[in-house]
Amino acid sequence: MNRVYQWWNALEQGVSHDWMSNVGLLLLLSACLWAMWLMVTRHLTVAADKTRLVWDDALVGAVRRPVSWLIWLWPAAFSIGVIIDNTSDYPSDFLSVVRHLMLVWTFIWVLLRLITNAENAISETAKDVTTINAISKILRLFVLVIGGLVMMQNLGLSLSGVLTFGGVGGLIVGMAAKDLLANFFGAIMIYFDRPFKLGDWIRSPDRHIEGTVERIGFRMTVIRTFDKRPLYVPNSVFSSIVVENPSRMLNRRIKQKIGLRYQDAAVVGDVVRDIKQMLQQHPDIDTNQTIIVSFDNYGPSSLDILVYSFTKTTHWVAYKEIQQDVMLKIVEIVRNHEAGFAFPTTTVHLPDGEPVREEMLASAVR
Repeated sequence: MNRVYQWWNALEQGVSHDWMSNVGLLLLLSACLWAMWLMVTRHLTVAADKTRLVWDDALVGAVRRPVSWLIWLWPAAFSIGVIIDNTSDYPSDFLSVVRHLMLVWTFIWVLLRLITNAENAISETAKDVTTINAISKILRLFVLVIGGLVMMQNLGLSLSGVLTFGGVGGLIVGMAAKDLLANFFGAIMIYFDRPFKLGDWIRSPDRHIEGTVERIGFRMTVIRTFDKRPLYVPNSVFSSIVVENPSRMLNRRIKQKIGLRYQDAAVVGDVVRDIKQMLQQHPDIDTNQTIIVSFDNYGPSSLDILVYSFTKTTHWVAYKEIQQDVMLKIVEIVRNHEAGFAFPTTTVHLPDGEPVREEMLASAVR
């Protein structure tokens, strides 16, 4: 073990004489470590698959690739240092900083992959995917900021100076990029107030915005319209407009007006009674909600009946099928009472004994 330590210390100091053999030995060592790591991760993956926890699968998936790259890149940095020290006069001290940056970046990479894997695993069973996405984005930002500060420190930069400049620079950037900050705080408002989430159908009466929420970013929200076009909306817009979320409706409404002929006035009450009874017995109509069937209006050429009820489902396709079934049943009820549906008509009254002129016929036709 002491000889291995001395050999490694010699590599770090660049005093190795048989440098070509040492480079080959480093490559061989990397290959052996990589093969061992593949075996270890394979066994860990099998063991993680046997558990119900999502965190062990996420952790194994997070460390596999970054550590594999580190196994090859870390000895490669040593090999490059050995080659530089023995073939040129160029100093290789910078490689020590590179190796430290490799370690820091590997740790950042593992954390980012862990956050992504955990987000994907939890989102499969979670009800509130939007909150999970928001938390994961904040965690990624936190990891990147802390990792960036650590990497700056390894590069020899003063963190106090960086933070001081960041305070002054943040004020300047905030004044220059107020729209960007408005969009950022708009995203925060969406995440905390939750007027909508991923997959919701939303629309705005104030703007021509309607579609399904596809992604909520820190700058903009992507909405897929019903003709499959993407609509990119800055998040600051949602703080000044009215947003309607039909996806959260409890029922869908059926509201129809039925016009019967004036000669069917004697059976209007029976038709109203049978339609209301049909709605109350319909398996897809929510009887806990308002049901109205009433003679509503004397129309120009019809006796109007209002039909007002709510379906149990909120799914659009199922709602249209239920509405069609209700309307067909209403047609059947009207026919059973030997009544008919009215259509626009015009009655022309002529005085007795006055001849009908062609101009009067033409005006009546028009």
